[in-house]
Amino acid sequence: MAAIGDIVVAAIFGDPIEHSKSPAMHNAAYAALGMSRTYAAFRVTAGNLAPALRAIPALGIIGVNLTVPHKQAAARLIKDLSGEARMLGAVNCVVNRRGVLRGDNTDARGLERDLRDLGCELRGRLAIVIGAGGGAASSVLACFRLGANRVVIVNRTPARAAALARRFSARGIVRAASEPRGLDALMDSALLADARLIVNATSMGLTTGRFARLDYSSTAADCLFYDLIYSGEPTEFVKPAVAAGRRAADGAGMLVNQGELAFKLFNRIAPPAGVMRAALFDALGRAQS
Repeated sequence: MAAIGDIVVAAIFGDPIEHSKSPAMHNAAYAALGMSRTYAAFRVTAGNLAPALRAIPALGIIGVNLTVPHKQAAARLIKDLSGEARMLGAVNCVVNRRGVLRGDNTDARGLERDLRDLGCELRGRLAIVIGAGGGAASSVLACFRLGANRVVIVNRTPARAAALARRFSARGIVRAASEPRGLDALMDSALLADARLIVNATSMGLTTGRFARLDYSSTAADCLFYDLIYSGEPTEFVKPAVAAGRRAADGAGMLVNQGELAFKLFNRIAPPAGVMRAALFDALGRAQS
């Protein structure tokens, strides 16, 4: 493997990338294991993704995580995809095995594990997923794996929500029903009253400064609000849920879980238990939940 001196390199590609806490997590695990490896963050624009991926074998980088805006584009650029990456149409993890790149996706598994840890029971229940991109696809899959019998996909552009619903239906991987709706569904009191889980898989609140209108008070007392965005402070999606007395979580737990899965794929060894989580929460300036 090519390296910086004697240090083997793994990385994350994204744009923007300065906010990423993945280097803190992975490097803490390397330090705990005494491994001469490092994890770096590279700003890679959308136009440079293809040459950046081609450079991975040439540079001897052992693996790369992908974040916004690259996950769906990478699924079109990488020939060898895991079944999950192909199903989701998105790649968040690229593994270099002797110069051959394999695209995988650990997001759904990471979210599913975090929801289980949070005690979210979806068997026979309704879940609402807001968004229609790669994060939303992972969220829908996680909900079905947790036993949801109905997933409503809400998006500003209903046609994109419909396309995502058709993708799951066409692949025949789920027995439960998924249905597309516009953002007006977030004010449908009857729909919200039945929801056990509402997931934000959009950048609303992060890029817009505020979230879409959502009738938090119409949800059941046991409804969990989950934001894929993670932050040092409660997000614009989470804050009203907490104010309404509902359970809420952000994507920090999901990030840790998918990071641990990626670490094992890159290094063929699991990180020490709890090390990546502690590093993330320390980087965010938060107490571990």
